[in-house]
Amino acid sequence: MDTTRDFDHRPGILSAQGIAALTRDGGILPASPYASDQIQPASLDLRLGTRVYRVRTSFLPGTRPVSACIAAFALHEIDLRPGAVLETGCVYIAELQEGLALPADISAGANPKSSTGRIDVFTRVITDRGAAFDQVEAGYRGPLYAEISPRTFPVMVRTGSRLSQIRFRRGEVRLTDGELTALHERSALVSAALPSFQGGVAVSVDLSGFDGLIGYRARRHTGLVDVDAPGKHRVADFWEPLATDGSRALILDPGQFYILASKEAVQVPPDHAAEMVPFDPLVGEFRVHYAGFFDPGFGYAGAGGSGARAVLEVRSRDVPFLLEDGQVVGRLVYERMAEVPETLYGAGAGSNYQAQGLKLSKHFA
Repeated sequence: MDTTRDFDHRPGILSAQGIAALTRDGGILPASPYASDQIQPASLDLRLGTRVYRVRTSFLPGTRPVSACIAAFALHEIDLRPGAVLETGCVYIAELQEGLALPADISAGANPKSSTGRIDVFTRVITDRGAAFDQVEAGYRGPLYAEISPRTFPVMVRTGSRLSQIRFRRGEVRLTDGELTALHERSALVSAALPSFQGGVAVSVDLSGFDGLIGYRARRHTGLVDVDAPGKHRVADFWEPLATDGSRALILDPGQFYILASKEAVQVPPDHAAEMVPFDPLVGEFRVHYAGFFDPGFGYAGAGGSGARAVLEVRSRDVPFLLEDGQVVGRLVYERMAEVPETLYGAGAGSNYQAQGLKLSKHFA
């Protein structure tokens, strides 16, 4: 199939209009027409297909197609059309409705959607013969799959549910620390008086409090979270609020899941996109921010924001760990857009977290 495109070939992250053009030219192969809000300013939501398989192990395909790995490791097949419950502690592989036939100069990266990360559903995209999770090589042609592992809450999903998102890029367009400094001088990226640029903009945790709370800790043994039912779940049934106590510190319990927020308010200019990545795996026994994409316009004054906190999805590992106010927990890396999106984050559908502070996922009210 010829996927040569007529639109601009500038390097950068593809905007919504670039994703639409890539689809028209056969680079993205959806099994059914997109939902009206499926294309985001700088990413595409990925939809679950009709089948998901419970498997006995996570895997990377290596030299094999994913279907061969499913045949080797599947315990049973589940029909997603009527809806299905995915249990905590289990690993599932789902077919996705979007396949790819990328041009040789377009690669892609995937991430959980913000609302997926905030309910502690560990999700990664896999390609045939893939050597890394969430990475799609330039020129890839084939199906996409999602590995799904609910960690805290069992979840209800169905055909069409959207847990992951994918971002398409042409070339290497990540900003250096010097370029970040210059961009920050033109359009403040974070609210810190003296921001730190260390392979990205350093982001720290705020444990001083938001209206008397420093965060939320997930309850154990809860009911289901329906991923397609925003605002239908009571906060008290799933979350324990963590009140400020003056210590500006929090001891993370092993295996527990927390929602916290960054000390810095973040802005993403319209001609850039950002992603949260780990600061340093050696700084502590915890994981921060499963869902890392920030679209153009996030927190941006011209798109209805005035800076927005980065919500931190935090899970401790095997030992208790002391987290203190102002501790650096992640880095925001910025990439250039190939063009400014026609609609910025905050100005259209699906902008659930513009101008956010400490905020749970859209599922809770």
